[in-house]
Amino acid sequence: MQPMFVISTEKTKLDAKAIHTLLNQTYWAKGISEELVGLAIANSICCGAYSSNGEQIGFARLVTDLATFGYLCDVVVAEQWRGMGIGKSLTATLLEQPFTAQLRRIFLATKDAHTIYAPFGFQSLGSPKSFMEIYRPEIYSQRYPPNSCHGSIQNVHHGG
Repeated sequence: MQPMFVISTEKTKLDAKAIHTLLNQTYWAKGISEELVGLAIANSICCGAYSSNGEQIGFARLVTDLATFGYLCDVVVAEQWRGMGIGKSLTATLLEQPFTAQLRRIFLATKDAHTIYAPFGFQSLGSPKSFMEIYRPEIYSQRYPPNSCHGSIQNVHHGG
């Protein structure tokens, strides 16, 4: 019997339009533009889940420096495919990459899926007062001209 879904880390297989659609159905990325999805894919370690006919049915990405830190995010599965272990398979695929064994810290943020991630070793912050954030929940509803504020790094000098 053929598996119902396949997981791949091959970026060329990713369907950015399908991923954009999936992300716009979530509480954390509603309103994200196709341009930002493409930029996020280009600058992350990604994996996709595909049905037996090749349709993109899930996605996850790891933002990382490949040396010390990672942020697991955008783990999303099409609604009709949920409950089949696809999110767990996507997470496992990213966490089983050889470089992840050396990462000192891997973060993720979830409002309601703690039990999915706990078996992978994720736990609530041990010292939450040590962590700070800049959080902009409405950022995707703001429209910026293409390439005005993202996609490139500027050389800025501060102080002394």
